[in-house]
Amino acid sequence: MTDADALDEFDTAALAAGLETFGGDDAERRAVARHARDLADSGRYEADADVELTPEHVVVQLADAPEGSPADRWNWWVGALEFAYGGYTEFQLRRWQE
Repeated sequence: MTDADALDEFDTAALAAGLETFGGDDAERRAVARHARDLADSGRYEADADVELTPEHVVVQLADAPEGSPADRWNWWVGALEFAYGGYTEFQLRRWQE
C-alpha cells in the first residue's frame, strides 16, 4: 500500500466515534462504520452523488434521519439512496454482534 492509498482509506474509527451521538453500543457503531467503508470502497456513492464519502459526511447525513440508533439511521439513509439511485440494498445493515 502506498502513502496515497493510506490517505484515501475510509476512517472507520473516526466514523464509529462520530456515531456515538446517536447512541447504540460499540458493536453497532463498528458495524455501521464497516458498511460505510464498504460503500466508500465501492465508489458508488461518489459516482452517484458526486460527493466524497467521508466519516463526517456520513454523520451529517445520518443526523437527518427522523430518529433511532446508528443502525436505524444508517438503514434509513441507505433506503433513501436506494430510492434515489438504486443499487444500495447490499449496504443495508441486517445484523451485528454485540
